[in-house]
Amino acid sequence: MTKGDKILILVVILLTLASLGFIKKQSLSNDSRFVSIQVDGKEVKKIIFDEEIVGKTFPIDSEYGYNLVEFGDEKVRVIEADCPDQIDVKQGYISKIGETIVCLPNKMIVEIKGMDKDQEIDIMNY
Repeated sequence: MTKGDKILILVVILLTLASLGFIKKQSLSNDSRFVSIQVDGKEVKKIIFDEEIVGKTFPIDSEYGYNLVEFGDEKVRVIEADCPDQIDVKQGYISKIGETIVCLPNKMIVEIKGMDKDQEIDIMNY
């Protein structure tokens, strides 16, 4: 291994770490977060975090089952479900972009997404 090979490896490692840091910063930014509730792959509710929704619940009743989603201060959870395993209820609150709550028997997903001020949907979620 020559001196040039060592320098090239070091440069690649530094560029990789810098890229990962930038991506992590962009994906974990908490500006303009919203909750996307999907049933069977289709978005049924899109709710932006706001002081007015703190403590409110939203029933999600579909042909697959029933879930009750509750909003806290900048966080969301499922508090009631008619599925047998109750994993979505036991998971508790989620609050960061990219976190999800999944109820497989009811085909429901609660996901926190983020959006840019200029974009309707955050490019990091695609």
